[in-house]
Amino acid sequence: PDQFLELTLPDGTGPAPVVVVLHGGFWRPAYGIELARPLATDLAGAGFAAVAVEYRRVGEGGGWPGTLGDVAAALDVLPGLPEAPRLDLSGVAAVGHSAGGQLAAWLAGRHRLPPGAPGGRPRVRVTAAVLQAGVLDLAAAAERRLGNGAVQAFLGGTPDAVPERYTAADPVRLLPTGAAVLCVHGSADDVVPVEQSERYATAAAAAGDRVELRVVAGDHMAMIDPASLAWANAREWLAHGRAGAPYD
Repeated sequence: PDQFLELTLPDGTGPAPVVVVLHGGFWRPAYGIELARPLATDLAGAGFAAVAVEYRRVGEGGGWPGTLGDVAAALDVLPGLPEAPRLDLSGVAAVGHSAGGQLAAWLAGRHRLPPGAPGGRPRVRVTAAVLQAGVLDLAAAAERRLGNGAVQAFLGGTPDAVPERYTAADPVRLLPTGAAVLCVHGSADDVVPVEQSERYATAAAAAGDRVELRVVAGDHMAMIDPASLAWANAREWLAHGRAGAPYD
């Protein structure tokens, strides 16, 4: 019941650019796809084919490796959907908030995973990502016990206890991804510190990826308010900025 996607198509008949939306909630079952639906609706209205993804979470079959396998499968099933002719899969973007930011960044880098790793050998590549207040450095987040130990629960232990899981799941360890990235973080975020986006953006730039960090007014949840400046930044970047075009 927690392994499904919802496809919202824009008006028209031709192939549309695809954006995959991944909700947050510290990989726990308290929050679900309902957080992604408003953004998917807004994206479809802006001309995108929006794919909202539900995945198994910690305590309900998720965590390591189920959550990662679910989001990877959601992308890789897209070419086989009946609606595939409406999907331009040549340049898929991922949008993720909080823990969904980790999943979006991981999707962008999973082509770098070794053989046999969960989610390796992707059928569909992510070429752009918007990371909204993302948990993007899992080792640092575990050290700070973000979300009351959410990272340890997600991966089944600390970096010292299960180092191979952190190697395979931590976005900062999968750089460079080759994807264009926008990190958006609220200046008043007291759930995921802005340091998480700063660390990822610094590491991505050092690895040679094209990355931009925007710290905007707002708290943790403002990032996924369709009426917010933070989301306006993200939507405009998806339409223009990810290709390197100037935008405001």
